[in-house]
Amino acid sequence: MAQKNHEKGSTGGTPVVTEPDRVRNVVLVGHSGAGKTTLVEALLAATGTIGRAGSVIDGTTVGDHDPAAVRQQRSVSLSCAPLLHNGIKVNLLDTPGYADFVGELRAGLRAADAALFIVSAAGGMDAATVALWEECAAVDMPRAVAVARLDQPRADFDETVALCQRLFGDNVMPLYLPMLGDDGVSTEGLLGLITRRVFDYSAGLPADVRDPDPEHQRAIDESRDELIEGIIAESEDETLMDRYLDGEEITDEVLIEDLEKAVARGHFYPVVPVCAETGVGLDALLEVLTAAFPSPLEHELPAVAGVDGSPRPPLTCDPTGPLVAEVVKTTVDRHVGRVSLVRVFSGTLRPEQTVHVSGHGMADRGHPDHDADERVGHIYTPLGATLREVPLCVAGDICAITKSGSAETGDTISAKDDPLLIAPWEMPEPLLPVAIVARSRADEDALARNLARLVAGDPTLRLDRNAETHQLVLWCMGEAHADVVLDRLRAGGVELDTEPVKVSLRETLTAPASGHGRHVKQSGGHGQYAVCDIEVEPLPRGAGFEFVDRVVGGAVPHNYIPSVEKGVRAQLERGLVAGHPVVDLRVTLVDGKAHSVDSSDAAFQTAGALALRDAAERGQPALLEPIDEVTIRIPDGSVGTVMGDLSGRRGRVLGTEPDPDAEGRTLVRAEVPAIELLRYAVELRSMTAGTGTFRRHFVRHDPMPAHLADQAR
Repeated sequence: MAQKNHEKGSTGGTPVVTEPDRVRNVVLVGHSGAGKTTLVEALLAATGTIGRAGSVIDGTTVGDHDPAAVRQQRSVSLSCAPLLHNGIKVNLLDTPGYADFVGELRAGLRAADAALFIVSAAGGMDAATVALWEECAAVDMPRAVAVARLDQPRADFDETVALCQRLFGDNVMPLYLPMLGDDGVSTEGLLGLITRRVFDYSAGLPADVRDPDPEHQRAIDESRDELIEGIIAESEDETLMDRYLDGEEITDEVLIEDLEKAVARGHFYPVVPVCAETGVGLDALLEVLTAAFPSPLEHELPAVAGVDGSPRPPLTCDPTGPLVAEVVKTTVDRHVGRVSLVRVFSGTLRPEQTVHVSGHGMADRGHPDHDADERVGHIYTPLGATLREVPLCVAGDICAITKSGSAETGDTISAKDDPLLIAPWEMPEPLLPVAIVARSRADEDALARNLARLVAGDPTLRLDRNAETHQLVLWCMGEAHADVVLDRLRAGGVELDTEPVKVSLRETLTAPASGHGRHVKQSGGHGQYAVCDIEVEPLPRGAGFEFVDRVVGGAVPHNYIPSVEKGVRAQLERGLVAGHPVVDLRVTLVDGKAHSVDSSDAAFQTAGALALRDAAERGQPALLEPIDEVTIRIPDGSVGTVMGDLSGRRGRVLGTEPDPDAEGRTLVRAEVPAIELLRYAVELRSMTAGTGTFRRHFVRHDPMPAHLADQAR
């Protein structure tokens, strides 16, 4: 920890490691504006990785190199920034804090072995961050908290720590307290609670380490007792608590060793105050990242199977083991081409190595199953958009490869002679549809190329070419996600527009009716002659279509009866009122006439269609709209608001129950017309402060209210 080895130097450059125990993979999480990207910049500058920290406002940071991130002044994608501190390579995985980019956050969690929660001392915390803490707790992921933005006017470290303890639970304890300057406002140093030393940053990094002033001693002693008791309670030495209670002085070395073990096991969560702008606490935080967070050797690896689904033994983080790696993110650079960020779980990835790339289970998102052997070219360590070539990437480390022809986000990279598949991570379902249309034929070609690249890199983006509405629909996570996707398409040279999303409707008849179809034409040579009479009757919802033959006496020759059915089915597809497919109908052929010369298959097809259209005029046609069953996961306090909103959407609540996976949350099940859910992803987030999620699936079609049906015709 920082108290143990605070005065050691740090080195920058291109970090290359050959042993997994010298790697730390840390994902930074927190709400948008908490200061994650700014903190990464400060850590990179403090270790000499970059010469000078960039600015989010100026668009000069390492992490936010995407044009959309620069324009919005917030992170929109996962970024990897490695640094070297005391011989340990730390891969900092900076994630977006906005809920629309949760797919990037999931990728960061997959690649990491520990999580650093960034909480603003002036901005509080959102409910989504609390939910993420609970998610990490469910898998025992080691965590620490950095209280940032200490230089802000409303910064309150004590209140922020109290908030973290209230929301995150037990064992969230500060290792340091901020030390104010002579003005009583600015933070100029830290008070080390274990070592009882002062770390003075008034002259910059490294801190000047000295004994505390008398006025600091009381604050140190009060907080130190609570910290020591928390550390001892998690100690593997069962005699330590008794010794402490008997008045024995526990040495700093023992406390630090037990603290590091408890943090690595995910049982203790240290809090470090930091200020990226002034450098306060940066070296202390680096010590937590390198000394307390676990190496990949201590983190459970995902399960693997053969590409045929056959079970395989668990992986170990062994550089000499079988090669197993995962593409956690794919981007397409206009100069370099496809760039894949890869976490190596087992084995060693080397340049010019032939590997097997497998991607399965994402066909519903526009990622068909694929398997291919490819040769890896160069291997790089990424620093934002910069790629620095390295000779290898060992198990536990993260690297980048370029120019892969098939690698997509979530794919497995394994040995050519023993291809494997890694169990996929949970990926949220995109639920906000955006219909796009290219402005010209040339734009259509460019749109197809650019969409293929975007879908390959973003598994939270789903592409739907709706054959009924003839719309090209992008399913996104939210408005901000949609804005970024459209920006990237336009940056790729595509001129496009958006249009209202159309919902696929159905038609039916609600009353029995009869229809007469007569198709008679004479135009020289063989004419066209077909007459048929039908009866139609509605069927229950979901029954589909039935065709019944009740012709007697050969009024319609047997060989033409299938022709009538074919014509009826074609008209059902074309629709009767508003051009939507017709469903839930029984059509009975009861009579007709034929001509020995002029009757034909085509003539009876036409007559069947005309008969159905004739019956529709008396069969009281109606429009049917799709009904989806939704399962909504929300905080308990939002139940009333959400259920009231569902009522306004013509929804029918089926029931509520406590969420079995999370305390304080409720599952609401309801049936809602699909047309009322077009923007529900955005509106639910607004109602629940960003913490509500939902799933949906189609259940049936129901009649549309008359006033809405009139608008849809």
